[in-house]
Formats: sequence, C-alpha cells, structure tokens
Amino acid sequence: MGLLKAINDLSRHNAPFSEQMKTAFHNFYDKGWYVLGFEVAEFEKEFASYCGAKHAIGVANGTDALEIALRAAGVGSGKKVALVANAGTYGTFAINLLNATPVYVDVDADTSNMSPEALSAVLDANDVQAIIVTHLYGRLADIEAIKQQAEKRNIKLIEDCAQAHGATIDGKKAGTWGDISTFSFYPTKNLGALGDGGALVTNDDALAAAIKQYRQYGWSQKYSATVQYGRNSRLDEIQAAFLRVKLPHLDSWNARRNAIAKLYQSTIKHPHVTLPPVGEKDFVAHLFVIRCEQRDSLVAHLRSKSVPHDIHFPVPDHLQPMFDGRFSASAVPVTERLCKEVLTLPCFPEMTDEEVNWVAAAVNDWRT
Repeated sequence: MGLLKAINDLSRHNAPFSEQMKTAFHNFYDKGWYVLGFEVAEFEKEFASYCGAKHAIGVANGTDALEIALRAAGVGSGKKVALVANAGTYGTFAINLLNATPVYVDVDADTSNMSPEALSAVLDANDVQAIIVTHLYGRLADIEAIKQQAEKRNIKLIEDCAQAHGATIDGKKAGTWGDISTFSFYPTKNLGALGDGGALVTNDDALAAAIKQYRQYGWSQKYSATVQYGRNSRLDEIQAAFLRVKLPHLDSWNARRNAIAKLYQSTIKHPHVTLPPVGEKDFVAHLFVIRCEQRDSLVAHLRSKSVPHDIHFPVPDHLQPMFDGRFSASAVPVTERLCKEVLTLPCFPEMTDEEVNWVAAAVNDWRT
C-alpha cells in the first residue's frame, strides 16, 4: 500500500484550520449579508496588499476572471489574442466566449512557459490586441521580456496567475507585471478556497472600475447597466472568509512546496526522466512536472506501485476536438512534444520528506 492517497491531499491541507473555518462560517452566517459583503471587501484589500497592487476584485472563478480581463482590456469579436497552448485550455475558453481568435505561441522547452522569441514572431505576423501569459506550474514566465514586447507594441498584457500565487522576481509578485492579472482559488491552488473562486488584480483605476461592472451585470449603479456583456460572477462571501483564514500561510506553504521540489531534484536520478528547473522565489511549485518520452510505461509503473500521478496537460489547445482542426496548423512544435511527455508527481505542503523519497524511489525503480 502506498504512502500517499492523492496527488494533492486537501484533507491534510485544510485539517489544521478546522476550528478557524468554523468560526469564519459562523461569523459570516451571523452577519446576514451573503453576497459582496464584509468578507469579500476585506479579502480584496488583503489580497491586493499581498500582491502589492492597488486593486483586487473577487469573481466566481478563474475562467470568469480571464473572460472579464479580456473584456476590460477591450478585446472584442474577431480580435486576436496571443497565448500558449499547453496550459489547460482555460485562456482559450475565455477567448471563445468573446468570439475572439486565439493565436498560439510556442513555449520554452526547459520551463514550459511562453517563449519571448516565439512571441516576437507571432506579434510580427499578427495584429494582436492582447497577450495572456500563463505562469505555468507555479513558475514565473520570462515576464520582463514579454512585458517589454507588449509595451513596445501597445498591447494589453494579461497575466494568468492561477498556478503562481506569491511567485516573485526581485520582490515583485506575480500579478503586478501586466495591465491585469487573473487568479483562481480552486481548492487545489496554492491559495485555494473550499469551492470555486477567483480574482482580478490591477493597478489601473479605470480597469478596476470596468472589472467591477463586468462582474455584476454591467451595472454602473444598481439596475443601471451601462456596459454590454456583464456577468453574474461574484466571489462568495463564505469563500472569501475561508481565503482570509488561509492567506497568511501562503508564503510558508510556497516555501515548503519549493523545498519538496528541491528534494525531488536531489533524489530522482533516472536517465530517461527530465526534471524541471526549480529556482527560488520565482517558482512556487504549484505542480512538480517531470518529462519522459516513454510516459505510458512510467505511468504504468507508478500505477503498479500505487503512486499518485497526473498529466497537466495532455492535449494542447489547438488540437482540442472542439476546434475540428481549425487551428491544427499552429506552429508550436515544442508545445506538442511537451504535451506528450509531461507527468505530474505529488507536491503539496503537507508532504513529508519520507513521502517525497518514496515517490522518487518509485521513479528511480522504473525500468524501460
């Protein structure tokens, strides 16, 4: 029987906060204000402060956040948005909701993040209105180089920070490099709620005002809708209350995730397994994703050892069946190769060194 029962054991993660969560629930319940009340307002202030930004606006989930970010950035029907194709299709979903057009950018083979060189080629060849840069697996993309290209061409830059809460370069956190950033608080995220939740972060007052309109029917005031395509997308009060309990622990959790990644780095020694670069504060180890050309064989081996594992993400966006081949000619060869090789190992803050070593030993025991 294996040492771990899940790739991310949320029961272990949330157990220490049982009493605080109960208190948070009763405080929320007793107030009698259940939508866009005290808890959301306070969490928005606290999360904005944590990120080092002026504004944080809570919404129902991270995908809504991406759609609202695009609308606030002025992206409309038929406009082009540059993004990667290896990040789970969430950006593509948001683009589709606007009837806009995704333009896929290849990634760096080592980091799996958007390649600035590939982005430059895409921008030279296309009239792009916005860029979605995803900080994949908890690693900040080459955001300074990407930001320079966006500013040079006057293109709106949207950071998808769903997997990178708290990742930092030179003291500047994920979510403060672009014009707008989006976050998911899905339960498995580095900062996760006990259900769905999301937020947008910006330093731009006008964008913040637009985001608040889009999240609630397009209202400029109650019952007065002054923008089209407004949504009913609000962060729940109770989820905001739970997130307020957890936010003070985010940095210590990220540090532990990074330590787990480093332990994997030092213990996995297999000639047919490629390990990701770890880094320091720029990598918060949302996922620990290895690469293997013989992935199916390794998966079968891990399954035989009862080692939890997953694949993030096996089908690149441009090859999703919903497109019926429309974008299959996208020139993203590195993306396509990585999607055939990536394999996720357990990495969550409550993992013990013994558990990490057990997973690593199972990988090392694999015979090709």
